[in-house]
Amino acid sequence: MSLSLHTLTPALGAIVEGIRLDQPLSEATRQQLHAALLKHQVLFFREQSLTPRQHRDFAARFGNLHVHPIYPNVPDQQEILVLDTHADNLPDNDNWHIDVTFIETPPLGAVLAAKQLPPTGGDTLWASAAAAFDALSAPLQQLVQGLTAEHDFAKSFPASRHTLTPAAKAQWEATRAKHPPLTHPVVRTHPESGRKSLFVNEGFTTRINELSQRESDALLAFLFAHIARPEFTLRWHWREGDVAFWDNRITQHYAVADYLPHRRVMHRATILGDKPF
Repeated sequence: MSLSLHTLTPALGAIVEGIRLDQPLSEATRQQLHAALLKHQVLFFREQSLTPRQHRDFAARFGNLHVHPIYPNVPDQQEILVLDTHADNLPDNDNWHIDVTFIETPPLGAVLAAKQLPPTGGDTLWASAAAAFDALSAPLQQLVQGLTAEHDFAKSFPASRHTLTPAAKAQWEATRAKHPPLTHPVVRTHPESGRKSLFVNEGFTTRINELSQRESDALLAFLFAHIARPEFTLRWHWREGDVAFWDNRITQHYAVADYLPHRRVMHRATILGDKPF
């Protein structure tokens, strides 16, 4: 299979052509895609038609899959979570975030498929957290590399939203008990490329451990804003059938919530990673 890649921005992103994701993936093609992911950080595939099982099988070629403790999943395919947002289920991922940093081994990556889209809007932005780190001054790079930060499941999944029924409350409390706040480095080193990237995010990071609360708030506010600078980002306008595959270790993303009261349905497979260092 001959793949063709079209680079989208200097910081990150490429469109991949010449592949059908609903077909079995050879080892040679898997290695090509893996190398492209390391280089471009997020890959896009147009006009794909994936069943949940095919979606799962493709993602599983890159590692073991995570089962999300809160989001609903496809019946009989628990590894495929469903992001179905509309006026009665408001979006909760319209912030810059790294997926599932509330576990000790945050995901290597994720594969997201567009199933139903609003007439307009519903784009997703990605940012290169490595480009953001590289753009910091040397003194600030030195400072942040010596820090750690707390990541908390409840910041993105607050009890006020997820305990409205007895069943939801029980599920939330069980997840909370299993996932107390934990610590990751503010800057992580990519385990394959060796690149350093900022590993704090609006979705889950609550404070920097070595600083006072006021200092932590100020530095996190700066880093969150810095990561979102346009030169580190790209914006993807979805079409039904599009698939995105990103390296969760070195990118952040933001789902734009501008389409209500229309509906947006996405399916995601999440590939487990390793402990940040």
